[in-house]
Amino acid sequence: MGSNYDLIVIGAGSGGVRAARIAASLGANVAIIEDRYMGGTCVNVGCVPKKLYVYASEFGAAVEDAEGFGWRFNDTPEFDWPTLTQAKVKEIGRLNGIYRNMLNNSGATVIDGRGTITSPTTVQVGEQTLTAHRILIATGGWPVVATIPGSELAITSNEIFDLPSFPNRLLTIGGGYIATEFSGVFNGLGSKVTQVYRGELFMRGFDLDIRRHLLNEVRMTGVDLRMNTDVTRLEQAGEGILAHFNDGTEAHFDAVLYAIGRRPNLDGLGALETGVTLNTDGTIAVNENFQTAVPTIYALGDIIGGPELTPVALAEGMAFAHQQFGQGGNTPDYRNVATAVFSQPQVGTCGLTQEQACEQYAHLKIYRSDFKPMKHTISGREQRSFMKLIVDGDTDRVLGAHMVGPDAGEIMQGLGIAINMGATKAQFDATIGIHPTAAEEFVTMRTLSEEILV
Repeated sequence: MGSNYDLIVIGAGSGGVRAARIAASLGANVAIIEDRYMGGTCVNVGCVPKKLYVYASEFGAAVEDAEGFGWRFNDTPEFDWPTLTQAKVKEIGRLNGIYRNMLNNSGATVIDGRGTITSPTTVQVGEQTLTAHRILIATGGWPVVATIPGSELAITSNEIFDLPSFPNRLLTIGGGYIATEFSGVFNGLGSKVTQVYRGELFMRGFDLDIRRHLLNEVRMTGVDLRMNTDVTRLEQAGEGILAHFNDGTEAHFDAVLYAIGRRPNLDGLGALETGVTLNTDGTIAVNENFQTAVPTIYALGDIIGGPELTPVALAEGMAFAHQQFGQGGNTPDYRNVATAVFSQPQVGTCGLTQEQACEQYAHLKIYRSDFKPMKHTISGREQRSFMKLIVDGDTDRVLGAHMVGPDAGEIMQGLGIAINMGATKAQFDATIGIHPTAAEEFVTMRTLSEEILV
């Protein structure tokens, strides 16, 4: 049995759902295919459950901090892993239903199954053959696991939210934001966490000052964070896992998490066989309108290699739908995308790093601030916040803002608006701060830390 559509979307993640829903609302006959779960990585095994687990992991430290403010607790707080995992499952189930209802209400046809592209206009789902004027690939990414002896014993971010028992000893392999976030979560929940990264300094791609400051802060939380370290072999050891490191040492863990990156989710899709081409990094090559080398096939989201962020995929889905079925839509502006890392402490960033700015501008002014958050002047916790502004020395325009500290993500959203509007340092300085907050530091940094002439 066949069905004809204006658009078939493969993948019901953030970008795919947005594209399908908006296209349907614009009058297109749309089908969207999903073989795993509604909402994609973000809703099911990404940002949403991660943020819920981050909240859970912060309560222990909050109890400790409260004692400095006069609170006394008679009993030692205890954490129950099944309570958290069951609460997460319930919430994610609710969100899955919302996504499905949004699609149904928009008029799009939801098809459960694995979609395989068999021609430039045909998609096979089980025994069903679907045809369309346009096919949109929005299947996102998939976690990568290194090929070493025993790697099958490790888990990825897909499985870590639903472990049958809490890992009292966790090894995290990787130095990006996903690895660092999970290390913070399980450290906060009470696990003894070791995080290893094969390079000199973790969090590659972020501003160097941010990376250095976060390194010290993460170590102070209790995470055993090791640079220039990699795992050469894993082996079963009773109910645990024995990890062998490149320095000749070994250690036992209850779980080993691989978080070394993600690859495009292309397996079984049929895209390459149809003529879709790839970039050198394995992502799908597209033009400014998300069109692949096959004129009727499009792609967006993580699978095309831009910023791997849910809001970016949403913006791309919206743009695509309006380009194809509306009055035209602008391709998202990928400059100055504000983002947060829910490490402990948090990172917030927007605009250029100092290293990037040095490649593009001849004259820079750098402003830095390093201070103890007001809360910890009484809690006694040894934690320091760090803020940084990067300014074009010729035009006074703020090129980048970076922060490590509590609420960094919330603070950076507002700064993202200012930076996208082209705000100058003088305009930052003229803004009256909200006192007492950490955010006001961004409008009170007056002392020049460094001036660079490239």
